[in-house]
Amino acid sequence: MQKTGLTVSIALICMVLASEAAGAEDKNASGHWVTAWSTAVHAPIPFPGLPAPPVFENQTIRMVVRPTIGGTRVRVRLSNAYGASPLEIGAAHIALVDHDSSIAPASDHVLKFGGQATVEIPVGAPMLTDAVDLSCSPFAELAISLFMPRKTESSSSHLWGQHDSYISGPGDFTAKADIPNATVRTSWYYLADVEVWAPDQAAAIVTLGDSITDGYGAKQGEYGDWPDMLAKRLAGDHAAPFAVANEGIGGNRILHDFAGVSALTRFDRDVLSQPGVTALIVLEGINDIGVPHFKLPQPKDASPQENPFAGQNVTADDLILGLKQIIERAHQHGIRVFGATLTPFDGAFYFTPDGESIRQAVNQWIRTGGAFDGVIDFDAAVRDPQHPSQFREGFHAGDHLHPSAAGYKAMADAIDLALLRNSH
Repeated sequence: MQKTGLTVSIALICMVLASEAAGAEDKNASGHWVTAWSTAVHAPIPFPGLPAPPVFENQTIRMVVRPTIGGTRVRVRLSNAYGASPLEIGAAHIALVDHDSSIAPASDHVLKFGGQATVEIPVGAPMLTDAVDLSCSPFAELAISLFMPRKTESSSSHLWGQHDSYISGPGDFTAKADIPNATVRTSWYYLADVEVWAPDQAAAIVTLGDSITDGYGAKQGEYGDWPDMLAKRLAGDHAAPFAVANEGIGGNRILHDFAGVSALTRFDRDVLSQPGVTALIVLEGINDIGVPHFKLPQPKDASPQENPFAGQNVTADDLILGLKQIIERAHQHGIRVFGATLTPFDGAFYFTPDGESIRQAVNQWIRTGGAFDGVIDFDAAVRDPQHPSQFREGFHAGDHLHPSAAGYKAMADAIDLALLRNSH
């Protein structure tokens, strides 16, 4: 018995020493973890006309993302932020994309959690995978495949993905080169970020915003949103690697929940918890101004529907206070904050003259208040010089609220890269 106990003790000590050595190797190796791609998870959004959120059972979800910097090691952060029960992942894989739902088989890696191939993610929690050795270049598409063995609601997702996702029929397809006859969705599920082991000088910038940051209107798979185009510009100047993490949610507001929880509520999770972040661009507030004034479609033979957010009117001072809170919380963590002016919305479905006055007052404060570490004037980049309350012709997507491809490009081009570089 003594010999057996001694053997077990020695084995345990060896395991601990090996674990500590591995940790020390990571800690002492040149480099650090940086968010290379990210999205803001949220609960299903009950917008009229949207399809019902899917329920998965004995199915595989293959999601395609495009990290904005490269690295030689990769890990993934999953999320059960809005789940009502533990989230069971039966298998998880990561690989380089060949095309559509097809992966390059030689690049396929199993994603594990503390050495285990399955995991239950607690209610409300994120979960990091173990790191895998996978060399990926900047802007190379990656596929993250998750097998959901039991009936699982899509409680923590991101509605507007910049690439199609693929949902299988029955079975675990995580290791398969292709998912035949897949159902295509435009959302990401349970996926929060992809992190790469990058050089010491690499860093990330978070873009915090609503649908205009999320890229509403940009064609899926073309990465025409302004954060992705900003990342391309940063990569093209051949300076230190600088990732862009898009934390926009369509319909989001600074002060109140609507589509996703408010920016103030999600700030710690979507900004402070991202590794390697040195800078933040904030473009939020137009929904705070407009949402209390939108008109619901009225049924012909039923009682009139009232806007449930009509009592949530805001003033310019309310929005400025919210922005000051974001600045202060970021500064406490050494993150520089750049304020983006609110883009025009005259002609949009929730425009009011009073709302325009609020937008102008907030923009004036952003430009001249001195609270931000720098200003990015998106309003000036896209507005009509003859009608400053409106988008320039061809710069909106037809709704007078969201930019067109030309509008998104004008926004990305308006950003002074030196301003961002000096924040690192």
